[in-house]
Formats: sequence, C-alpha cells, structure tokens
Amino acid sequence: MAGPLAGHRVIEVAGIGPGPFCAMLLADMGADVIRIDRQDGPPGSRQDISGRGRRSLALDLKRPEAIEAVLRLCDAADALIEGFRPGVMERLGLGPEVVRGRNKRLIYGRMTGWGQEGPMAKEAGHDINYISLTGALHAMGRAGEPPAPPLNLVGDYGGGGMLLALGILAALVERGRSGEGQVVDAAMVDGAALLMAPIYGMAARGRWSGRAGNMLDGAAPFYDSYACACGGFVAVGPIEPAFFSEMLHRMSLSEAEFEGRMDPANWHAQKQRLAVAFRQKTRDEWAAIFAGSDACVTPILSMTEAPAHPHLRARGTFTEQDGTLQPAPAPRLSRTPSSLSRPPSLRGEHGREVLEEAGFTATEIESLLRKG
Repeated sequence: MAGPLAGHRVIEVAGIGPGPFCAMLLADMGADVIRIDRQDGPPGSRQDISGRGRRSLALDLKRPEAIEAVLRLCDAADALIEGFRPGVMERLGLGPEVVRGRNKRLIYGRMTGWGQEGPMAKEAGHDINYISLTGALHAMGRAGEPPAPPLNLVGDYGGGGMLLALGILAALVERGRSGEGQVVDAAMVDGAALLMAPIYGMAARGRWSGRAGNMLDGAAPFYDSYACACGGFVAVGPIEPAFFSEMLHRMSLSEAEFEGRMDPANWHAQKQRLAVAFRQKTRDEWAAIFAGSDACVTPILSMTEAPAHPHLRARGTFTEQDGTLQPAPAPRLSRTPSSLSRPPSLRGEHGREVLEEAGFTATEIESLLRKG
C-alpha cells in the first residue's frame, strides 16, 4: 500500500538537522523526495537514518545551469525544503519569489533557527540557543545545577523538523481549496516556545513556581528517576493518587509515610525515602515487580536495550533496514500506512536517474553531473 503522500514530490536542498528530519518524515509517508546535495559535500552514509527514503542529485549550485536545473525540478514539485540562513536561497536565485513565480502551487518550506525576520534572524545558533531564549532550557535540570540540555530534541526536531512537516502538510490541505501554495516559515525558536505552551499555561494559573520546584521537573517524589542496586535507574511517574498507591503497595511502603504528597514542603523527605527503597533492588527486579500494573514505574533503558523491550518489539517501534536498526515510521495510518522505502542515499547516486525522469537531454545531464 502507498503512503498518504504518494504522488507528491518534494525537493530538499540539503542541510543538516531539522530539515533532513522533516524530509525523512515526508518520505516515510510516501512522498518522492529528491535531495539536492553539493557536489563537494559529505559523501553520505547508509547509516544516516534521517537521510532515508530519498534520492540524491549532486549539483554545483554556483553554476547557473545547476540553478536552472533545480528550478526545472521545482516546476513539477509540490514542495521545496531549505534550511539556510535568511537570504541565502535568494542569493542563489532560488528564493520563494523566483521558484513560486514559476510554480504557484509549490509550497516553500523554510527551516531556520531564529526565523526569517527579527534582530537575530541572520545570527548563527544551535538547538541549545533556541531553547534557551524560550524558557524551555531554564525549566530543565536539578536545583543548584546548570540547566541540562535535552539532547537536541526540543529545538531541532520537535520544535523544528516536525513543525516544518506540520506546516507543509497544512499548506497541502489548504492548496486543495485554493489551488495555490505558500511559504512556510518554521523557526526553531517558535517551535520550542510552542512546545512550552502547557508549561506557560501552568505558570499563568499559578501552578509553576520556577526552576526545579515543580511536579514535572524532577522536584516531586512521584515524577523523577531513581538509582537501583545495580547502578541502573527506574522512571517513576504515578501522579494520580490511585497510581501512587499502587506503587507504594508493590514496594511494601506505608502510605502514612507519604501523607501530603502534593505539598512541595514534603517532597525532599519523601524523595529521600523513595531513593532508599529503590536502592534495595536491581532495575530489572523492580521492572518485574511493576510489570502489568498502573504504578507508572518503568526501567530506564539504554539505546541498546530499548529495541528489545517486549512492548516495543510487539508494536514494531524499531525496525531494521539493510542491517541498520532504526526507529520505524510513525504515526500509523490504517489505510495508507507509512513505510521505509529507500535506504539513506549516498551523495549524487541517483543523479542521472532523476535528471532523465525530468526530461533533461543526455548533453545536459553530462554537463550538470560533471565536476569542476
């Protein structure tokens, strides 16, 4: 079965981080994604998971004929993805005014850190910088310690690549009504702020007291991780009273010791009591004790262990392609499911195929693929 985006073509001007992640999502959903790589760029790797699902055409975008080739590909495309600083695509001659001037139906997806305008728009940055200005990074970490970076999941991927994919899909839906594409300005700083909407909502209701003192940031005894006898860890999250009672019952702890559990004044002492208790058994012993319960206690698995967990194996949350273990496409659609198609491409390996399909002559192809 074809994915939900089968029949749609996307041109991806190669970048790093969130742009390729967005392209991966669209390719998983069945889009024909053609990545425009630099001829002198990285060679590519079959293990570059976020590069899966598309074909690669390597061009020298300093040459006018290469720019014209990209424009011709965009003439028959549904969307373009780029992740450069503002103004770069315009200087190349591939800005939205030029591209959409030739193809009004094209959706032009722009992925940046700071957005297309604003005083910092043209400054360099990375995930940690974008989430630092939105309040997200400040809210993470232990009391008395510097805020802990959450990998680069919040800015690059959740607030970046997924946001751009959502914008492109929304624009595709709207195009079905209007017949016209539009420009999608997806900024990681905007996306990171958007992901913080529930936390800002708590603050507005007086339910957020600042860093490292709240129910969801590791301050509460019932929402944190604890060390076990083996050196491993468990994740503990029984927020609701019934779930918390279930946890205490399975740990043979008295509920009297945890009276007033929602009062932050009691949290430190109650966390210490739980910390002592969890150190009495190994992580896997606790996993067996809490299996099948509503106690909301789970083992903290490494990336090596996670794919073998029975639940994730049953759902097929991870899959393998050409010997590379990787997360499976998501979300799951009942009638037009996403799937893995091509493995990650090497730089330029589909160039001749793509250009021939697009109607370029043999002479044009030889000239475009020639280096130097």
